Amino acid sequence: MPTKLIAQPEPIEIDLHRTALIIVDMQNTFICKGGVFDLAGVDVSENEKIVEPIKKLSTAARANDIKVVYIAHILSRDLREAGPDSSFGYRLRQRDPAWLEKYHIRGTWGAEIIDALKPQPGDMFVEKPRFSAFYGTNLDVILRGYSLKYLLFVGCATNICVEASLRDAGHLDYFPILVSDATAHLGPPFTQEATIFNVQRCYGWVTTTPDLLKVLA
Repeated sequence: MPTKLIAQPEPIEIDLHRTALIIVDMQNTFICKGGVFDLAGVDVSENEKIVEPIKKLSTAARANDIKVVYIAHILSRDLREAGPDSSFGYRLRQRDPAWLEKYHIRGTWGAEIIDALKPQPGDMFVEKPRFSAFYGTNLDVILRGYSLKYLLFVGCATNICVEASLRDAGHLDYFPILVSDATAHLGPPFTQEATIFNVQRCYGWVTTTPDLLKVLA
């Protein structure tokens, strides 16, 4: 039975049986001290603030039999997935080689999901080679296999991988919903505000953890 979720630009009715929580890139390299974000001078304390909201939402989602899907940006040691001719691949190759062990390279500490949000039995895990969770992955096949339609996006970075994934979700005819206080941006505060504006205006809906927890109570 559909239930109404408070959201912007207007409330949306969602079917919890057709809903998934998409947790994007909550990996050590992006969230923790000693990861590449931290080494590059990013204040990761802002990223740490979204851990507790995501923990609450994932717990509530599992209690409601909502699929919890972890997305992880994973690269091979030779960075083949980054593409040698892409701007992303070029920038990676300019970085300090010593950072590789701290980066999201398969099998390293940096690539692992943070301890506070480890996947639980029944959760799903999808590796992605680029920013969008849909590009070069089987995420769309998995979601359609379960007839899922409403996608709740949390994680980091709001204005990069979360937004890229959310945009693709809309293009694939899902109903994407950004949980604004459970996502962390990379860059100045206006980057978070810009993504929220984009989603409200064109790509989906924006809600908050308290409003979503009311629906999941």
